[in-house]
Amino acid sequence: MKLNNILKMTAAAGAILGAQAAYADVTFGALYPFSGQLALLGEESARGLELAVDEINATGGVQGEQIVLERGDAVDNNQAIGEARRLISREGVKAIFGSYSSSRSIAASQVAELSGIPYFELGAVADEVTGRGLQYLFRVNPTAEDMADTVINMIIDKVAPAAGKAPGDLKIAIIYEDSSYGSSVSGHEKRFAEENGLNIVTSLAYPASTVDMSSIVLDLKQREVDVVLQTSYQNDSVLFLQQAHEAGFSPLAIIGGGGGYSTQPTADAVGHDIIEGVLNADFTQYVVNKEFTPGIDDFLAAYQAKYGTEPRSGHSLTNYVGAMAVLQSLNAADGFDADTIVEAVSAIDIPEGTTAAGYGVKFGENNQNERARMMGLQWQDGKLVTVYPDDAAAAELRSRN
Repeated sequence: MKLNNILKMTAAAGAILGAQAAYADVTFGALYPFSGQLALLGEESARGLELAVDEINATGGVQGEQIVLERGDAVDNNQAIGEARRLISREGVKAIFGSYSSSRSIAASQVAELSGIPYFELGAVADEVTGRGLQYLFRVNPTAEDMADTVINMIIDKVAPAAGKAPGDLKIAIIYEDSSYGSSVSGHEKRFAEENGLNIVTSLAYPASTVDMSSIVLDLKQREVDVVLQTSYQNDSVLFLQQAHEAGFSPLAIIGGGGGYSTQPTADAVGHDIIEGVLNADFTQYVVNKEFTPGIDDFLAAYQAKYGTEPRSGHSLTNYVGAMAVLQSLNAADGFDADTIVEAVSAIDIPEGTTAAGYGVKFGENNQNERARMMGLQWQDGKLVTVYPDDAAAAELRSRN
């Protein structure tokens, strides 16, 4: 056989194998802020999705096809829109997973909806994410309302008794970054506080990009505030804690609303002596009642093996649990067209107490996971420890002062 014929046959065989390999892959988008101000938690969130994909692929993939993740960098809202368009039109993704930031999710999911592509939100909490009644958007994680409810109940059930005060006697201040995230959480905090007879003495918004919060700290100090509720990203969390310490402002309790209050780098940046005793309401973290979170140790081992470090926050765990629920459901489907995916995901029914995050998955009104829940946490001895509710707690709440 002539050499050129052999080469032709080899090339043809290679083309067939290449086509088979391509057919054996299904591509999904991973749309997160991988750069810019929100990159730390954007990357941390994406790691949870990556670990879920690794686990699914190791057991045969979805419908016999290996999952390929195509990244999109949602560094800001405009970039989120542009990257969503690229993932859909150029990369041919069958669905998009994301996105940590509520504003990025709101922008990008609108593009997916208009294109008829499913969008799975695994970490953004703002009301507007699911409040628009989109057909192809599903949110697996807890919401801003869940976060605020946890914060207010923790004040009533834990903070006030620890301080020896009636909940209504505490002077409470709400401060928040002014995007959809902060505005949603703070709005629910005000509502729940009023319904429970709590005393909100001030509510202050600021841009997350602020470089000085000294005037806010001074205002809170002059009002003799007992409890500060801050909904913030990392930089503004660090800034407030540092400037409050410098001003000698030490309220009975500081309670974060996720974001920067959930990350080990925040604790490292401000110092463990400053963050000691600070509270937080957020996704499931790692010092928790393990009976409440089956599988969490396996997740931690997989994370350590892949990234060579411990998780930086619970965002990776929350994204992992959400992605696993969605991807496993697709094995019961036949194909990856949008309506088939929606039908499969809509049928998910995972009981509470059976995932590594502790909560279950079942989509209700506006395709929101009605079984998702937040937890109350406290920085103790350099670690973020679960202290509320009691069935998930790994330690008792400590008095800050």
